[in-house]
Amino acid sequence: MATRDKASEQLNEFSKGQKKPDVLTTGTGAPVGRKTATMTVGPQGPVLLQDFVFTDEMAHFNRERIPERVVHAKGAGAFGYLEITHDITKYCKAKVFERVGKKTPLAIRFSTVGGEKGSADTARDPRGFAIKFYTEDGNWDLVGNNTPIFFIRDPMLFPSFIHTQKRNPVTNLKDPDMFWDFITLRPETTHQVAFLFSNRGTPDGYRHMNGYGSHTFKMVNAKGECVYCKFHFKTNQGIKNLTGAQADKLASVDPDYATRDLYNAIAEGKYPSWSVFIQVMNFKDAEKLKWNPFDLTKVWPHGEYPLIPVGRMVLNKNPKNYFADVEQIAFSPAHMVTGIEASPDKMLQGRLYSYSDTHRHRLGSNYLQLPVNCPYNTRLSNYQRDGPQCVDNNQGGAPNYFPNSFSGPQEESKCMECPFKLSGDVARYSTEDEDNFSQAGIFWKKVLPPGERDHLINNLAGHIINAQEFIQKRAVANFGKADPEFGRRLQAALNALKVEP
Repeated sequence: MATRDKASEQLNEFSKGQKKPDVLTTGTGAPVGRKTATMTVGPQGPVLLQDFVFTDEMAHFNRERIPERVVHAKGAGAFGYLEITHDITKYCKAKVFERVGKKTPLAIRFSTVGGEKGSADTARDPRGFAIKFYTEDGNWDLVGNNTPIFFIRDPMLFPSFIHTQKRNPVTNLKDPDMFWDFITLRPETTHQVAFLFSNRGTPDGYRHMNGYGSHTFKMVNAKGECVYCKFHFKTNQGIKNLTGAQADKLASVDPDYATRDLYNAIAEGKYPSWSVFIQVMNFKDAEKLKWNPFDLTKVWPHGEYPLIPVGRMVLNKNPKNYFADVEQIAFSPAHMVTGIEASPDKMLQGRLYSYSDTHRHRLGSNYLQLPVNCPYNTRLSNYQRDGPQCVDNNQGGAPNYFPNSFSGPQEESKCMECPFKLSGDVARYSTEDEDNFSQAGIFWKKVLPPGERDHLINNLAGHIINAQEFIQKRAVANFGKADPEFGRRLQAALNALKVEP
């Protein structure tokens, strides 16, 4: 049919490539004589336990689901490459950046954050933007979002924040009281919530949105000199967003809209691409700033820290199998390479632990041996052995202890992390009273055009109206601190909704 898109034609495309069907086998490779009938005592009799064709099928079927991600459960993925177009070796010695023209293969996963695996692609939600670069020095994961900021700045709050985005433990329903109670009690969320309830909260598919490393990272050059940096991926397809009404309609008629759009674009040879930039800040500037440069709720002003071009990211290959290539792909900010290190960003520090830990829960202790996670541009040599689902040769006869006298893998001194000094009293420092509103006010006054301010007010009012009155008042007060007009217009929109028949 001429009207069928590439995604709809996937099975026909597979069939065209097959000369003849393969012989059906069990999991052990034994040929199967008949797949449509169990082995029974007589035509109406009970099933025999010796029927391995049946028990093998059912045992696997019972276990074919793995736990979905706690966050970012619904997503789509692709493969491609990063091509370096500008020299940044004065900032970073990572091999991925070592020369202009270099191409590094990569995998990417886009996702929504709060919804379950079956939720709609067009939900109002930040979008995950996670990239795995397969470099010669191992895999480098840049795990970010489509926004340069986030809701909170201390990782202790992350589980509670995510719980408010999920379901009420009694009703099993999304609960506006939970959402807005937390948001209004933690005013550092104001900046990101303004992004979320603008049309940027419902991007038109994954191809038409930017991506950000979001966190502050540290770059180290060949001389051992360090700078802080942020990563930006600017879509070359142009920014496109959906209105709330458009997003709601697509959620009902095509909940997999963004997944379908990405697959079809790549299958049709319309390879999406992003221009890659960094922002750089030296250590002296970081020490003198009036605001915390490691605060994930704030951006670095481009006028003071301009975008520096790096390269181009292109996606030119769809997954061969969604489960193997996308469901099992495992990203962690802790997966860094020589030349890229962590900054004091508290949220980044918290993620360094939590992401790897959740993959050990979802996929097992050997999740890094899965093909999509395995560093295929470098040989894996370490002293980790055994464990469930060990899928390589378990490093053969190499010694499993260090140090040793039998040619086991040795240290590489030139890959040492950059030394740095720390000082300060150990304590639990509250971040709730830091500047929570100034950049949200800039977003309202200087970033959003008038029409998009209207959408932001309508989207906020339509959601806040479902929360209790005292929570509504807190919300209006917080947005009013970002900008007085912002608060007044939000209150007026809420008042109008309350008098509607």
